[in-house]
Amino acid sequence: MGDVTNSRAAGLSIGEVSRMTGVNIETIRYYERVGVLPAPRRTERGRRVYGPAERSVLAFIRRGRELGFSLDEVRALLSLGAPGNASCAEVKEIASLHLADIRSKLADLARLERLLADAVSRCTGDEAPLCPVVDILVEPPEVEGRRQGLPGGRE
Repeated sequence: MGDVTNSRAAGLSIGEVSRMTGVNIETIRYYERVGVLPAPRRTERGRRVYGPAERSVLAFIRRGRELGFSLDEVRALLSLGAPGNASCAEVKEIASLHLADIRSKLADLARLERLLADAVSRCTGDEAPLCPVVDILVEPPEVEGRRQGLPGGRE
């Protein structure tokens, strides 16, 4: 196989597939290194050549990441045959776990919002040694049986 001179006829260069999918070139290389994206065929000179399948997988990965799926979750979805051939029940299971995680994070954020809004509303703005906002940063209060420092009770 000779070197690809007309990338349109033989496939897409990494730059072209990057522009088409909105995935950064270095991110594409990373996805290949970690095995999320199968390595594309290469020319005799070693240049990557992408086809419609790689373009579809990259678009799938990008959208999955935009929806907050981890690379492991995206990898699991791809291993099921997505996009296109995955079992809906298996995909639903992965998506349901992800949805539960999102809802948990939203609940944590709502608790943090209430805590911070309360502290800000109690802050007079005076030059006093005690400030409700500083107080919650220094010593988070106990809420619902756990420390309310970071989402999920992590410190």
